[in-house]
Amino acid sequence: MNRHDLRKPDSADSYTVAWICALEEEFFCACRMLDEQFTGPEISDDNDDHTYIYGRIAKHFVVIACPPASQYGTISTARVAPDMIRTFPYLRFVLMVGIGGGAPTARNDIRLGDVVVSHPKGEFGGVIQYDLGKKTENGLFLKIGQLNAPPKGLLGVIPEMRRLYNDKSKPDRLAEHLRRVDDMEGYQQPAIDQLYAAEYQHVDGENCDKCDSQLVVDRPERRNDRVIHVHYGTIASGNFVLKDANVRDAYAENPELNILCFETEAAGLMNNTPCLVVRGICDYCDSHKNGDWHRYAALTAAAYARELLLVLRPQRVNTMPPWVHRVVQELHGHTNAQR
Repeated sequence: MNRHDLRKPDSADSYTVAWICALEEEFFCACRMLDEQFTGPEISDDNDDHTYIYGRIAKHFVVIACPPASQYGTISTARVAPDMIRTFPYLRFVLMVGIGGGAPTARNDIRLGDVVVSHPKGEFGGVIQYDLGKKTENGLFLKIGQLNAPPKGLLGVIPEMRRLYNDKSKPDRLAEHLRRVDDMEGYQQPAIDQLYAAEYQHVDGENCDKCDSQLVVDRPERRNDRVIHVHYGTIASGNFVLKDANVRDAYAENPELNILCFETEAAGLMNNTPCLVVRGICDYCDSHKNGDWHRYAALTAAAYARELLLVLRPQRVNTMPPWVHRVVQELHGHTNAQR
């Protein structure tokens, strides 16, 4: 019998998967994806003010974390990781799950409710910090922050995720996961998905009732073989919510960057913890953004994260080094460098 078989829900050492959210709707959807919820261990650290929920998905023991209300951005998520490392030393990786703004192009048909997953492409590891450096006239930064790629153990399961998704003889399990919140009003897919021309600015109000429908981009209807459409590639992360379609397009249409979406938390985690970022698309990073798609987008991202853990074998997780080992190795390397 190995250590995996002896885990206890009330022991912090038993948890191997960290799931981090930044918003209340993301946190709610994450909790609904658990197969079983535990009371969990008692946390006695006075400096740790994050909210934790404990549970199980398949054979994985998962701790879901959410920063204090009203805090967002790369700095707030950077605070979560050290606390979790100290409290849960045997965690292997982080799933950063929530909403983001889509960057649709002719090459990437991204729409509201789609899911974007960070994945290495070209010289980039899956996430870049786009607001780092000197800003140019076209809105881009000359220096793009290079961040670590997701751990190989997680990237290794992506081909199987793609196979199950693309094989239409297989059941649509992402759609099944969405139904875990059927009893909650406001988490169903909204009816209206409009992408406006980049140069057209929003006209008054919380919604687009006064905006000119003639300036909505004409996009062909998509085939609905799967309820959720999933994209893999580079995510741009920064400290500020992007509301400029011209800047969005400059990054998205750059052939080297090929950005799929923008968000505000991942850059605070990628270089400190092994992390995979999953984003449900809630807006198009323009002046027309509103909250209509927030809950559904949070749900689609959570559904993908649940499916990933169902496909990911516990044996693969057990081969990943625990955080406590990484910290010791880093301290040892730092000590040697000082000698």
